[in-house]
Amino acid sequence: MTEAAVTLLSINAAEPQALRIGERLTRTGHFKQARSGDVLIGIDGIAGDFIADMKHHGGPDQALYLYSKADMDWWSEQLQRPLEPGFFGENLTLSHWWPELRIGDQLHLGDLVLEITAPRIPCSTLAARVGDSRFAKAFVKAERCGAYARVLKEGTVCAGQTVVVTPGDSACPSINEVFRYCHSKGLNPTFLRRLLAAPLAEKMRAEMEQKLARAEQQTQPLPGL
Repeated sequence: MTEAAVTLLSINAAEPQALRIGERLTRTGHFKQARSGDVLIGIDGIAGDFIADMKHHGGPDQALYLYSKADMDWWSEQLQRPLEPGFFGENLTLSHWWPELRIGDQLHLGDLVLEITAPRIPCSTLAARVGDSRFAKAFVKAERCGAYARVLKEGTVCAGQTVVVTPGDSACPSINEVFRYCHSKGLNPTFLRRLLAAPLAEKMRAEMEQKLARAEQQTQPLPGL
């Protein structure tokens, strides 16, 4: 049986909107709405897409967040309500993932070329959007995190386009491996070296370099021994 082609179902961006997180009222760009027609995607993503927390989101290595309708349909069953494209704050809603979503995979949509760089780590904003303060834990357990991508080549896209996937180096970790490691305890220098050899997003790279430095420091012999 031939595997169905991956399709771009929706292109989503957001205006700033108020969101209450606990006792705090903040502005967020999580409420993405579908854009119609041709949409230009540049090095920094979709023009006009509001990003409130630049410390953890956005930037050239996390220019776009991708999620799949297959995962969205699964969550719709879990949450017992219909979910529209953009619900998880994704910029591009794809029909489904390919067999192994991996750091370094490249996606071609006409002239646009993307490269997968990191998993999405859940936060209080996502939980507030869902309306459940415990949702981050459920998101981690489900391992349906979606992925960030950098733009290697700018281009104009529209909903309905086929996504041509060029797999990255098989030595690079899968998105779920990275996601799982980010929520595990302890340090794994072997995995960290493998991860840092991949085209990882710079924000996550800085964090993993610090972890590797700690791991290597712990394994160094004491002076005089």
